[in-house]
Amino acid sequence: MFKQIKKLTGALRPLSAAERELSYLNGSSDRIDLEYRQRQIDRGLFRSGF
Repeated sequence: MFKQIKKLTGALRPLSAAERELSYLNGSSDRIDLEYRQRQIDRGLFRSGF
């Protein structure tokens, strides 16, 4: 029972900035796209502006 609750809370948890960045990088189709995405991350695409 606790295992199912743990799975549910894990599925509902929002992704961290690092997880979003990694997922974004993994979606690249080639080296050029990967480099473009890395530059966007370096510019703060996934960081909050607080």
